Amino acid sequence: MKASDLFVSCLEKEGIEYIFGVPGEENADFMMSLEKSDKIKFILARHEQGAAFMAEIYGRLTGNPAGCLGTLGPGASNLITGVADSNMDRAPMLVLTGQGATQRLHKESHQVMDVVAMFRPVTKWAESVRLASTIPEMIRKAVRLARTEKPGAVHIELPEDIAKHETDAQPLTPRRFRRSVPDDKIVSRAFELIKNARRPVIVAGNGCIRRRASDQLRAFCEKTGIGVISTFMAKGAVDMDADYSLYTVGLGSKDRINLILDEADLVLTIGFDMVEYHPSLWNPNGDKNILHVDFLPTEIDQCYLPEIEVVGDLAHALWMFNECVDAEGGLSFDLSHQRQIKKEMQLDLSEYSQDKTQGLIRPQKAVWDARQVMGPKDILLSDVGAHKMWVARHYHAHEPNTCLIPNGFCSMGFALPGAIAASIVYPERRIMGIAGDAGFLMNVQEMETAKRLKSNIVMLVWEDNAYGLIAWKQTNEFGRHTDLSFGNPNWMQLADAFGWNGYSCDNSEALSDVLEQAFVEPGPSLVVIPIDYRENALLTKKLGEITCVI
Repeated sequence: MKASDLFVSCLEKEGIEYIFGVPGEENADFMMSLEKSDKIKFILARHEQGAAFMAEIYGRLTGNPAGCLGTLGPGASNLITGVADSNMDRAPMLVLTGQGATQRLHKESHQVMDVVAMFRPVTKWAESVRLASTIPEMIRKAVRLARTEKPGAVHIELPEDIAKHETDAQPLTPRRFRRSVPDDKIVSRAFELIKNARRPVIVAGNGCIRRRASDQLRAFCEKTGIGVISTFMAKGAVDMDADYSLYTVGLGSKDRINLILDEADLVLTIGFDMVEYHPSLWNPNGDKNILHVDFLPTEIDQCYLPEIEVVGDLAHALWMFNECVDAEGGLSFDLSHQRQIKKEMQLDLSEYSQDKTQGLIRPQKAVWDARQVMGPKDILLSDVGAHKMWVARHYHAHEPNTCLIPNGFCSMGFALPGAIAASIVYPERRIMGIAGDAGFLMNVQEMETAKRLKSNIVMLVWEDNAYGLIAWKQTNEFGRHTDLSFGNPNWMQLADAFGWNGYSCDNSEALSDVLEQAFVEPGPSLVVIPIDYRENALLTKKLGEITCVI
């Protein structure tokens, strides 16, 4: 068969269901082959970056990679930001790019650049097809690497002349294997650490949102009562309503939850990604007693020196701990300080639940109302900006992967294309994206994609006419900020131009009803609110006054 047909057949054999992208002439053969597939659906995006974010969210929600596709040169470079975001946030992804014919790659040539070299820093593996016969091995390797813990992005380049070659190679049949499990003796030593602690606490990271890991973590906490602090990306690893849920940590400033870390005599980091919340922020002296439990050994860092590392399948490691607890007949700890601080945090979260303001809406109220209109399995996606800090601190989840926040690479422009992908995976659920006016406009062109796909999504845009997070951080450090203001479109005309339902709300009492109405309307809806970012400075002041009262 033709190499491009073989390429598609291999993707089908791997169970790939979606490819998001913007094709070019250098992958024309691949697109013709893909069009014949009845197993893979191609979603035409309006920008390659949007396509990459769509593939990222599909991978994060399903655990199976989707493809994002671009042509050579500028098409490939446009993919980079979304690919880097997926790789650093541990979402499986296949990056597929075209390339000029191999006869011209050795010399200066139109749009030709070393795309593979460009992708190597932001993927787990990147390679170019040089022989059609190697395609089955390359795709098998790519998918396996993308799915292997910790998941991430892989890149395959298919030059236009190779795509036309004839080959008698056949797809390889995928074989799935169970991950290696931790050593019994190491688990026994780790359990002794846990058993001898008085004030242990768990920091749950990205690895805990895998379904099996979440189930075993919840069982462990039910048996022991040990509280769980989640990173931004681990929201929902335990139910927000569980007694042992201690909400989220990760703000640059010290928060109430940090006091629990200060007082803990053992910190169990489970599925923890250092890229999210650097240990220097919670263990500056490097003297904390740490137990590291993860799929991989820890990164070397002077502020993160675990006593023991339990390395292997995370769900199985937690299952082994549960078996140890059962054999011990239970464990006893002093967790009163955790319950006390949780009550104080709960007061913070509900402080403005009944807020009544006109003209500007407080971030706390906007997040509270968003949580109230979303069910336990509905999905909220946060873009990057000042609103992300409020979502991270005030929006909590019942189930894994129901609050998606980019917190490794932290790219703006994530929420709108991500929401489109989430609605493809779960069309029966409510999908809401929260974005600032800056981040929303970075991929505003995907409004057309959402309309074309009839995506039932709601995008809630917080308008402050500025890069609010940068202003917040500059003010904290220098007492003032540089000029970060900009203008915005007429939002309702923008919604109308793209065929979206449009809502503007500046009354905090009406926001919940407006969001409900937006979800009732078929198709995509845009809800714009003027946000009161004077609360940013007030939060900074509050966090600065937090001291340990235990």
